[in-house]
Amino acid sequence: MDATLDDDLGIGSILKHLPHRYPFLLVDRILDWEPGSRMTAIKNVTYNEPFFGGHFPDFPIMPGVLIVEAMVQVGGLLACKSEPEATRDKHVYFMGIDKARFRRPVTPGDQLRMVVEVTKHRGKVWQFDATATVDGERAADAQLMATITAE
Repeated sequence: MDATLDDDLGIGSILKHLPHRYPFLLVDRILDWEPGSRMTAIKNVTYNEPFFGGHFPDFPIMPGVLIVEAMVQVGGLLACKSEPEATRDKHVYFMGIDKARFRRPVTPGDQLRMVVEVTKHRGKVWQFDATATVDGERAADAQLMATITAE
């Protein structure tokens, strides 16, 4: 099946649920998801990313903080798609990070595959375990926390 802008897993759905736009939208496609439980998504990393000009010119690597941001965006998508009525006209804000580890560099040409799983959800607060891999090799992982707010 071909993806379209209206596809539940494609860029149209991502743009509908996340306020981020270029150059800060770091999710290209949702591969699969289970409401309230988990989501798998990808970020295609290209040399055209604006951060590669300065990080680092002779050895371009994706900054770890942006890998974490990509995982957080997947968590935000999971929360928004899981509870569309509760998140309508609201934002999901990143609240915290624990146990972040970076295990391999992410470079142009890589496809970052992110798996985010809900570990706790109470009211407006969501907690996630997140893992990012490239070609099946772990690139980063972290425990993340986010909240839903009207502002």
